Amino acid sequence: MKQLSSAQIRQMYLDFFKEKGHRIEPSASLIPVNDPTLLWINSGVATLKKYFDGSIVPENPRITNAQKSIRTNDIENVGKTARHHTMFEMLGNFSIGDYFKKEAVVWAWEFLTSPQWLAFDPEKLFVTVYPEDTEAKRLWIEEVGLPEDHVIELQDNFWDIGVGPSGPCTEIFYDRGEAFNDVAEDDPENFPGGENERYLEIWNLVFSEFNHKPDNTYVPLPNKNIDTGMGLERVVSIIQNAPTNFETDLFMPIIQAVEALSHVKYGDDTLTDTSFKVIADHIRALSFAIGDGALPSNEGRGYVLRRLLRRAVMHGQKLGIKEAFLYKMVPVVGQIMESYYPEVVENQTFIQKVVRTEEERFHETINEGMDILQQVITELKESNQSELEGSIIFKLYDTYGFPVELTEEIVEEAGFTADHVGFEQAMTAQRERARAARSKEKSMGVQSSLLTDITVDSEYVGYETLTQTSELLVLIQDEQLVEGVVTDEAQAIFAKTPFYAEMGGQVADKGVILTADHQLVAEVIDVKRAPNGQHLHQLRVMTPLKVGETYLLQVNLAHHHSVLKNHTATHLLHKALKEVLGEHANQAGSLVTADYLRFDFTHFGQVTSEELAKMERLVEEKIWESIPVVTIETDIDSAKEMGAMALFGEKYGKKVRVVNVGDWSIELCGGNHVTNTEAIGLFKITSESGIGAGVRRIEAVTSQKAYEFFDAEENQLLQIAQIVKSSQLKEVVNKVEQLQQQVKDLQKENEQLLSKLANQQAGDIFKDVKEANGITYITAQVAVKDMNQLRQLADQWKQKELSDVLVLATASGDKVNLLVASNQTAVAKGVKAGDLIKAIAPKVGGGGGGRPDMAQAGGKNPAGIPNALAEAVNWLNQQ
Repeated sequence: MKQLSSAQIRQMYLDFFKEKGHRIEPSASLIPVNDPTLLWINSGVATLKKYFDGSIVPENPRITNAQKSIRTNDIENVGKTARHHTMFEMLGNFSIGDYFKKEAVVWAWEFLTSPQWLAFDPEKLFVTVYPEDTEAKRLWIEEVGLPEDHVIELQDNFWDIGVGPSGPCTEIFYDRGEAFNDVAEDDPENFPGGENERYLEIWNLVFSEFNHKPDNTYVPLPNKNIDTGMGLERVVSIIQNAPTNFETDLFMPIIQAVEALSHVKYGDDTLTDTSFKVIADHIRALSFAIGDGALPSNEGRGYVLRRLLRRAVMHGQKLGIKEAFLYKMVPVVGQIMESYYPEVVENQTFIQKVVRTEEERFHETINEGMDILQQVITELKESNQSELEGSIIFKLYDTYGFPVELTEEIVEEAGFTADHVGFEQAMTAQRERARAARSKEKSMGVQSSLLTDITVDSEYVGYETLTQTSELLVLIQDEQLVEGVVTDEAQAIFAKTPFYAEMGGQVADKGVILTADHQLVAEVIDVKRAPNGQHLHQLRVMTPLKVGETYLLQVNLAHHHSVLKNHTATHLLHKALKEVLGEHANQAGSLVTADYLRFDFTHFGQVTSEELAKMERLVEEKIWESIPVVTIETDIDSAKEMGAMALFGEKYGKKVRVVNVGDWSIELCGGNHVTNTEAIGLFKITSESGIGAGVRRIEAVTSQKAYEFFDAEENQLLQIAQIVKSSQLKEVVNKVEQLQQQVKDLQKENEQLLSKLANQQAGDIFKDVKEANGITYITAQVAVKDMNQLRQLADQWKQKELSDVLVLATASGDKVNLLVASNQTAVAKGVKAGDLIKAIAPKVGGGGGGRPDMAQAGGKNPAGIPNALAEAVNWLNQQ
């Protein structure tokens, strides 16, 4: 077997399948694009769903990739096992309706065993197959030459996620030898495919050939597909003869860096080894996820990151590292992965800033969590309990990031047991809540051959003209191809079209379909891209429409030009964001309509009004400068050399369009734009807000809509001027400030009067002291403003030592406030304010509580105040 680095193995895999005619698909962001069913990209096929379900036909049906992925369902096992990871790499080769089982099997064998490639010993390879998949078994034995005792039939070898594509699969295992035996020879799990450490699964080939229908039947797919996945970390562990994935060059540099910081040696102790592994795994996931735009928070993806970071920090503490250290590991991760994933190095400063800020914030809460745990242990001792409840373990884990094993270790050291079952129940409940909160959309759509089989050529000419005479090539109604439509809605494809299809955040064009003599035939209400790239027009048909006829396609100019202005303004805003906030402010989605533009971006923190003003000013300056907007078509490499920014979620072919605004804003974009920035006219940011963990949103308007916004603002200002009796707008601010000062003066005067009134009342009520069972008391309803003034009266009562107990009530509208105070004499005799308030609050329809010497309550029944005061007297008489 060859000695290879992880980078060499990854590249060899891609090179091998490139030689077999596959197109190399770049690794996509860990954050799913337009897929609400996924929290993270969790496999190589996850980014290719659009090809498998037929919504898009790929340029090349053979695809290969190395895809970074995150799975978080087994975080608790990371560090304890040989191969559990949060972030891992999946190497895959895929066929969309092209080659099938024979090629997939033969090529997998060739890559694994050929001296030119990985050169595995064929004797050490075993495969599992689905019992009914006799073709796969035949291929392994007859085409590859595997002995029959190396082919095992397993009923579980059927890939099925519910409704959608499914099919049998075959898994490839590597025999690591007797040294890795962790089960007995006669153990039923001691075979390739069983639960053991000796036979390591390295590759799964899925033969996707059926549609699993909602009625639970399976029918053949229109196009049979191949979906394979090889775990890079596992293959590297075999080639580098590493006991686990963690002793490979993918993790050891991180572990060695942690050794240097902790002065603890890896390999000396199982417990500390677990901490090293957790830290190495988690910082990889954190570095890549933050680099892709996810940020720590209390929900969704951000919650996962916060949990990973806190778990890693706690394991750092177990190694003796008491200060922030994870951020120092980010450059190490970047260096390991740079050959294929340069983004960590490129975003290193920002990633480190986020990690360090989050680490330092967590260090502030660690002591609080430890205090809570020690308090819980003390309570266990005092109450003679022997077990810590699972709900408390979960709270420490969920709120403070304490690893479960750490909590259980501390509790057990103190002589108690931990309710691990209860913890697992709480964890399961949380997972179910998370699943329920996620979209219930299908994870992969069922293929439909109707649109995928349409291969007619259709040319978009909207960059040059907005009016085009063209032949109608395809007409669809009620999901069937038809030759003509009389009325109702239909879908159409023309030989040429000036209508832009919705894409890259830009909405579709609207317009009309006319006859040669300009008679209205249909309205174009929407345009989408068909699987093979044609522009599919959604029509509202007015008069008969026939395939083969020629029509005049006319785009709505007003709508189109408004969209152009907003789209170019979006590019200017994107650049302004980066200049004001920093290069980390990347686009995380956009919407360009005729009425407004919406721009989502990643940012760790708030955006100030001053920063918004700077952005707005920058965009306006570019409009005033009347800069030509130049659009050129080139190849992707040339575009990158020009410094062009790629937009979020976009896939680019061999040829790309570069939109260049005076060499200031340069972006890859297939949308429509103005020819000069002056056409935008006006630009105004109308709102800025947070929409999720580390993602913020700006909405803005341009041109006519901006004018209308300013006009509405001016009208409001004019109304305010009339209200404050100002003849000139420039005097409005001064007038409003004067009014505010008047209000403050009146409020102050009112407070003084209320205080005087309260003092007068106090003089009256404090005279009426009564006695019950040796306890003196005062009860009264007073006319004061709120609870604050009740407390002021209680302070006077306390200073003057007028009685043992004070009970006061006040009403304002339908709101009631009650206050009870007890002095030390009353408390010593068992007359506690908290107990008394609980007894009387129901009389006013409320509740409350407090300390033995002071308690308060609220209610919603002012009519019940006399009853509450009477109940207070009854309660005192019964003590």
